[in-house]
Amino acid sequence: MNTLTVGTRTLELDKDGYLVDLDAWSAEIAGALAAAESLELTPDHWEILELLRGFYAQYQLSPATRPLIKYVALNLGPEKGNSLHLNKLFNGTPAKLAAKLAGLPRPTNCL
Repeated sequence: MNTLTVGTRTLELDKDGYLVDLDAWSAEIAGALAAAESLELTPDHWEILELLRGFYAQYQLSPATRPLIKYVALNLGPEKGNSLHLNKLFNGTPAKLAAKLAGLPRPTNCL
């Protein structure tokens, strides 16, 4: 099993780099996960991560790309809820990477 050290905490990650303990997530941990992906989180990233955490709280699942795009469009408008915008933010894998950074499980139907 992989680990991620953030400050004095060592967190367990699954084989794909997702947090094992979803309750351990914090903004600091999101930043560390993003840094491991060579990504610096901007306000645009945070907007999506917070929305995704709300989706998970409501439905207890991480959405695949199409439902994620639809949910973002519904909540933030079509200028942000489109594949081009989300692919730019999350290096071409918005559902998987956004879920990882938001401290959520890997979407079940993503390869």
